[in-house]
Amino acid sequence: MNSTTTGSEFKRGLGLFDSTMIVVGSMVGSGIFIVSADISRTLGSTGYLLLTWIVTGLMTVIAALSYGELAGMMPRVGGQYAYLREAYNPFIGFLYGWTLFLVIQTGTIAAVAMAFGKFTAVLFPVLGEQNILLNAWGLHISAAQCTAIASLVILTGINMFGLQEGKIVQNLFTSTKIIALAGLIVLGIIFQRNTQAFESNFSSLWNAASAVTAGGIVKILPLSGLALFAAFGAAMVGSLFSSDAWNNITFTAGEVKNPRRNIPLSLALGVGIVTLIYILCNVSYLSVLPLSGNPQSAAAAERGIQFAASDRVGTAAAEQIFGISGALIMAILIMISTFGCNNGLILAGARVSYAMAKDGLFFKAAGKLNRKSVPGAALIVQGIWAAILCLSGTYGNLLDYVIFAVLIFYILTIGGVFILRKKLPDADRPYKTFGYPVLPALYIVLAAAISIDLLIYKPQYTWPGLIIVLLGIPVYFLWRKKGEQQTANDE
Repeated sequence: MNSTTTGSEFKRGLGLFDSTMIVVGSMVGSGIFIVSADISRTLGSTGYLLLTWIVTGLMTVIAALSYGELAGMMPRVGGQYAYLREAYNPFIGFLYGWTLFLVIQTGTIAAVAMAFGKFTAVLFPVLGEQNILLNAWGLHISAAQCTAIASLVILTGINMFGLQEGKIVQNLFTSTKIIALAGLIVLGIIFQRNTQAFESNFSSLWNAASAVTAGGIVKILPLSGLALFAAFGAAMVGSLFSSDAWNNITFTAGEVKNPRRNIPLSLALGVGIVTLIYILCNVSYLSVLPLSGNPQSAAAAERGIQFAASDRVGTAAAEQIFGISGALIMAILIMISTFGCNNGLILAGARVSYAMAKDGLFFKAAGKLNRKSVPGAALIVQGIWAAILCLSGTYGNLLDYVIFAVLIFYILTIGGVFILRKKLPDADRPYKTFGYPVLPALYIVLAAAISIDLLIYKPQYTWPGLIIVLLGIPVYFLWRKKGEQQTANDE
């Protein structure tokens, strides 16, 4: 890295506030404004809707507290990739990094960019999905896709100019969306409460029932026992993805000031803030909209949370609070939220590719810093692949496929806390996992239960994800062989 055209090392420019804003900003995208509709249809109960978000929040907080110990021990660029490499071996670390680059990070970036594009079209209809700009050679490229890709180009470019520029964008947009969400919560719960909807939603909390539509007719299927457990696990797919990406701050460990203190603390603060916001957002929705509704109705209040138009619960709630301007207000909020979310994802994700390249497991150029001391080549490669996923239209399916793999890697990483306690008992641990060994073990049990539930009842979410991970096996050995040949040539 001692080149005249590259930076010599990362610059530690992220303080505690900046790190917390990366955690919060990377977590809050568009999911909180949408997925409660599917959860409500799946479980049909106010109590279970809130419990889904509460359990997700508790699991995420426990995971973040566990990661804090690993981050304090190993404040290295690459975060979770480095933890898996050290706790297990380079092969396991690579499978995580491979899946992260191929689908988890870039697929999320693509999905968030498309959400930005779709909601930009609410303000500027000419930029909508219905405006097809190219329809040839099997390609169907819409204005919304072009808007999404343009946002990726802008954010990648900003982050190419240095950490300071990326940090400014992150802090500005994340602070703005926290304030806006707080306003939505306060208005919905206190000032614009629909008394009738509120009393109806909270009068019978635990009557679980799936709402299934067939030929325009809604069928209500009561849930109990094993069926309820299966439905609850399936419902958590949306809430888990909406609460994901909290670990992104660990990827940037080489740029965090006092990382042994600030990374664990930012994980706890950031995840705690988002969990509280998510639960209160759902209370706000339940304060202004009935849970149950009629999918044939045109009015947001009559469609309810279950059948909000295009699942846009946040927009339906905003229309109840702000009237006819609610859709525009929510579109602007989601644009701000998704733009800031993608900035954090883009900033952090490239650091994993950098760490893999330094280990000889990714393109060599990705392991170099540019003049601004950021991994410029890694940012470009990440941006190109995310743009391809935007054009392919498959990002949504890919994200559904990898939820199982995401959970498995979280289980393995938190299992790494136990392994490293035995392998490296004398290692410096500025922070030790709160509630060890009970809480991390509880997370592993809960995540394993959800994984088994998905494996049995949602195989379409599991087997494709496993295949994506397993495709990394031959790639790993090809990279290793290439690295050995390069080493031999250098000698």
